[in-house]
Amino acid sequence: MMDEEIYRLSERLGTLLKQSGRVLATAESCTGGWISQAVTMVPGSSNWFDCGFVTYTNRSKEELLGVRAGTLESHGAVSEMTVREMAQGVLQRTHADYSVAVSGVAGPEGGSADKPVGTVWLAVCARDSAAQATRLQLSGDRNAVRRQAVIAALQALIRLAGTPRIT
Repeated sequence: MMDEEIYRLSERLGTLLKQSGRVLATAESCTGGWISQAVTMVPGSSNWFDCGFVTYTNRSKEELLGVRAGTLESHGAVSEMTVREMAQGVLQRTHADYSVAVSGVAGPEGGSADKPVGTVWLAVCARDSAAQATRLQLSGDRNAVRRQAVIAALQALIRLAGTPRIT
């Protein structure tokens, strides 16, 4: 079943990327590849989407994206520093111009006092720029948290892709 809101956002993102000749890659943890799935539902997305990494474990974040072990030990997988390193790691390992990284506690278990269920960090990054990270506190069940994270990621990418770049 297609989610109309997510599809509409993916189409808008695709239009912006195609117009600018830019390409996207993703690094997903709690969304499990949903962002990649959303953008690849759009016909012609092979013109503006390169690849996606689903790095659910700390080890995969380290090995595939270059997230530092010290970052994970000090800040945890669900943190500003981790998603920044994930977003930058994607750009170092692909030919993409933009990246998005998402890590969170979708629930129903896994929350803590400082990172309750619904805590999601996301970062967007343009090549040769610092990643912009945002903490979200989302509500609802696991699927609702994940869906809201996908929407927030697509919206952040649309803002980034819609910002004129100096080349």
